[in-house]
Amino acid sequence: MIDIHSHFFPLITEATAKQFDSQRAPWLRVNENGDRGDIMFGDQPFRPVYPALWDADYRVKELDAQGVDVQITCATPIMFGYTWDASKAAEWARQMNDEAIAFCSKYPDRLKALSQVPLQDTKLACAEASRAQAAGCIGVQIGNHMGDKDLDHPDLVDFLIHCAEESIPVFVHPWDMMGGEGRMKKWMLPWLVAMPAETQLGMLSLILSGALERIPESLKICFAHGGGSFAYTLGRVDNAWKHRDIVRQDCPRPPSEYAGRLHTDAAVFDHAALNLLVNTMGEDRVMMGSDYPFPLGEQPIGSLINSAPDLAPEQRSKLLAGNARTFFNLG
Repeated sequence: MIDIHSHFFPLITEATAKQFDSQRAPWLRVNENGDRGDIMFGDQPFRPVYPALWDADYRVKELDAQGVDVQITCATPIMFGYTWDASKAAEWARQMNDEAIAFCSKYPDRLKALSQVPLQDTKLACAEASRAQAAGCIGVQIGNHMGDKDLDHPDLVDFLIHCAEESIPVFVHPWDMMGGEGRMKKWMLPWLVAMPAETQLGMLSLILSGALERIPESLKICFAHGGGSFAYTLGRVDNAWKHRDIVRQDCPRPPSEYAGRLHTDAAVFDHAALNLLVNTMGEDRVMMGSDYPFPLGEQPIGSLINSAPDLAPEQRSKLLAGNARTFFNLG
């Protein structure tokens, strides 16, 4: 099995974080036993975590126990630094990418890294994506928006064109979710409601804006969490395109025709949802992704696809590994 969606967080000290941004740079506080920790945001705990997030030995033991052959890992989104000064964010991204490569280096056949970039500056983002790729990353992870700029913004389109031209696969992860704390103040509603909506927003921004008409078809782009609500609402979007000229004005073809340009992971946690996703995106464009090692991730890894009653053996093989090998050029 190849798991395309997992996260890491290196042993960033409070002192290192403060060198970049004393209030907004995250760091890792680990207890005396080294068996538990907290991602810290300034002096506030953000999320409790355990050694799989920062210890490659610990992680590979868990992967062995769950039958995962290769895992692709990327920054925890709180590490993006998109709200910082661009030069600071570029320096941070370079350091975090070197940390990611070092994290994977002990098990180069088992662990692979995606880079992060200072997305607020297109030139710097393109440069770091290329540098990190040459240094050993196998793709780049970006957030689904940059402030008020969605993926159809010219700056982000230029970055995606660069990735297409440089053969850098792109993994899009939702972050900084809509709705704030006013209406989604508990029950993890930002993760359960806004996160799927953010993912769909990114996908539709590319489609309805006509951006995919400008971006080379060589671009490999994958969206996390099964594409959010995209597959379930695509019929509604097609219907709007047919009946409202405002939806058609920048999108020359029915939105569903562009689904073949996009990929998703399979983190949907339900057999019926997985069937819909495969039917919508196509069996060549869905890849197993667990969101490990966080509690909302799939446990155990690969269990949904392995237990799916409606998948043919060839489809199961594609979703568990074959599609990932092609997408990330793993051979």
